[in-house]
Amino acid sequence: MKVLRLLPLTAALGAALCSAAHAENLLDLYQSARAYDAAWQSAKAQYDANLFRAEQAKAGVLPTANLAAGATRSHLDINNPEVQRAFGTQNATLSASQPLYRPANLATYEQGKRQVELAQAQLTAAAQDLIIRVSQAYFDVLAAQDTLAFVQAQKAAVAEQLASARRNFEVGTSTITDTREAQARYDLVIAQEIAADNDLRVKRLALDTQVGKPDVQPDSLPVPPELPLPQPADVNAWVLQSEENSPAIQQARTNVEIAQLETEKAKAGHKPTLDLTASYNVTRNQNGSVQTALNSRSNNGNVGLSLNLPLFAGFAVENRIRETLSLEEKAQADLEATRRSVAQATRAAYFGVVSGQGQAKALEAAEASSQSALEANRLGYQVGVRINIDVLNSQSQLFQTKRDLAQARYNVLLGHLKLRQANGTLTPEDLARLNGLLAGRG
Repeated sequence: MKVLRLLPLTAALGAALCSAAHAENLLDLYQSARAYDAAWQSAKAQYDANLFRAEQAKAGVLPTANLAAGATRSHLDINNPEVQRAFGTQNATLSASQPLYRPANLATYEQGKRQVELAQAQLTAAAQDLIIRVSQAYFDVLAAQDTLAFVQAQKAAVAEQLASARRNFEVGTSTITDTREAQARYDLVIAQEIAADNDLRVKRLALDTQVGKPDVQPDSLPVPPELPLPQPADVNAWVLQSEENSPAIQQARTNVEIAQLETEKAKAGHKPTLDLTASYNVTRNQNGSVQTALNSRSNNGNVGLSLNLPLFAGFAVENRIRETLSLEEKAQADLEATRRSVAQATRAAYFGVVSGQGQAKALEAAEASSQSALEANRLGYQVGVRINIDVLNSQSQLFQTKRDLAQARYNVLLGHLKLRQANGTLTPEDLARLNGLLAGRG
């Protein structure tokens, strides 16, 4: 009986990719997603809005100027002595004010600066989330391609085993049971192929939707790939990096500073305010006024200081201070909770990568063992010491191991990106380095 040679991983992937015109790398797809992804566009628009909102805080420390103008027309009618005449009044006032001492306005201005930092951290988090979403969709397509290729290879192997069982039954060297078992396994693989083909179609649609391109074909993973260890190879070093780089910690820290400034604003309710004011008024009377029939014009300018000293506000200021102190305490607690959460997520991501690498190595050994077991069962089937179901089970085990190994490798590569997202150091340059691995450049 002719022995089927199993498709290696590279050939299996090649079968799935043969219809693609060209492949696209991960970094290029990420750049496409930045121009198309609705969630990223929303985050970018929110960032711009936050910047403009922060700029509004400057108004409280900058001068203000106003121009007011008016015109009236009056009719005077007196019976004794009889006087009837009409007159008009025109006036214009230009006024300006410059805050000299307004501690609440100054605190608001400082809060505006913190709002810019907060907006930048939020945008950084959105950019990192986009990298992960694109990478996840990218590797989902590759994993689905592998699954379909492996199922198709398994179908070919089972088909040959079915043909062998039929030939042996016809010549009387095996029972009908072998043929029925092979037929049942073949029917099962057909169902698996239909499911795998549909899953690949869905995963491709998800990637196309993510990047805004039709029929995207991602670069495949070379075999065997290089799966680098996390650098530095110390989980505490990764956690330490998160203190300065994590967008979540940066946002929580900025919120503490904003809360502290809010307390300063509340305390300013007890403090005086001092403004520099200036105004210039022009009033023109046409045909006189109520008192006189003569035309007149008056110009009046003044410059001065305006002082306001709060005396009593019904304990509103005191209670506002208590409120902001409580909110400041809450912000501090939120910061500590965020630090703990980020540290835990970073450790989990780090150990996930290390564990994934160990799993990939174990599956590589399992693949070799499964291949040897299949060959041994085939030989035993030929000489009559093994039955058909033994060969079929060995085939299923081998292809399941191949699928698990391919998925484990993708999980390790994606795990490196998630580790950097967890501690806040993920950048598009990490995709460029990953492209080198996908291209087989190590």
